[in-house]
Amino acid sequence: MDRLAQNCKARRLEKGYSRKTLAKIVGVPAPTIARFEQSGNISLKSLCMLVIEFDFFDELSAIMDHTKYTTSAELEQINQNNNRRRGR
Repeated sequence: MDRLAQNCKARRLEKGYSRKTLAKIVGVPAPTIARFEQSGNISLKSLCMLVIEFDFFDELSAIMDHTKYTTSAELEQINQNNNRRRGR
């Protein structure tokens, strides 16, 4: 999360926004922006609002859009579960 927070701070500074200005634009408290930049902690909702402001929504949406596996057994399990609607 630290890298993500650093990237967010870099985008904020590129746009010339103070933390207070960014907070007002996206509708979150300024301390939320400060906490995120300093510790990497932020709610998913607040992060999404920042992502939208910096026009990275498509990139965020693509994070989990495909199947990821590391072994053939894992792939076989994924294929068996393709039509499942609920967990076990």
